[in-house]
Amino acid sequence: MSTRALIVDPSAPTGIGFGEIASPVAGPGQVLIEVLHASLNYADLNNARSGRVPVGAPLGLDAAGIVVQGAADGSGPAAGTRVVLFAEGAFAERVAVDVSAVAEVPDGVGLAEAAALPTAGLAALRSLRAAAVAPDKRVLVTGASGGVGRYAVKLAALAGAYVIASVGSPERGDGLADAGADEVVVGLDDIKEPVDVVVETVGGPHLVTAWEFLAPGGSLQSVGWTSAEPAVFPPYATVGPSKTLTSYVNEFGAATDLAELVRLAAEGALVPEIGWRGSWERFAEAADALRGRRVAGKAVFDLKSQA
Repeated sequence: MSTRALIVDPSAPTGIGFGEIASPVAGPGQVLIEVLHASLNYADLNNARSGRVPVGAPLGLDAAGIVVQGAADGSGPAAGTRVVLFAEGAFAERVAVDVSAVAEVPDGVGLAEAAALPTAGLAALRSLRAAAVAPDKRVLVTGASGGVGRYAVKLAALAGAYVIASVGSPERGDGLADAGADEVVVGLDDIKEPVDVVVETVGGPHLVTAWEFLAPGGSLQSVGWTSAEPAVFPPYATVGPSKTLTSYVNEFGAATDLAELVRLAAEGALVPEIGWRGSWERFAEAADALRGRRVAGKAVFDLKSQA
């Protein structure tokens, strides 16, 4: 028996192609999920080329669907439960994942919207938590029109912070004021005062400039590097009053934080923004749009009929 998946395929133009993998079998403490929707991230595009994911192995981290088999030990959601998951190999018709990788999705939240939460939502939630965001903080979010950026703007605003959203062009700033941004700026030239927290997703020269704006005692969370450009610091840029640049990686075992994101979505406090949606047969189109920064928010695949 086999199941269809998007796998690492070096012969494909994007490094990604369809393939058949062995049908998953749920182990102890795992649930078997029928995947209905999945969300594409820059990490997936990088993993297709980096060698971190073996050739022929399934890609993907974010998905949502229905539990078709509960865990044998009785832990986790039962069969029939709508869930969102954050686990490797999510781009497959069926996946077996640890119960620590899933959270239940209430009926008020669409599964396509839930699939847009994990990687970007977790990065925003966890980086702001690590930076100790609070009502008295000034927060700068770079690349604010992307998936992580939009969630970071909203979550920082919910925490009561003063939020500055930096985007690449005026049209990329659409909707960010409604999401809670106190200022929406193009680039970083119009920022006049120091900030306490930076959620940095662009990398390259943006990271260097954002570091210069960071106030003493401040925290820069390096969450992404969509520019693919090097960051060159001028001499003595890192000598002076104490401030921190922290590298970030999304850790698995995210059930508690996933549940928090779903709760906020159910309450209407966090609205997943889907800038591209279509069949997973069109994955190459989605990948091209994501690389070209033509997706405001998240790109979501439908694996089956919309649900």
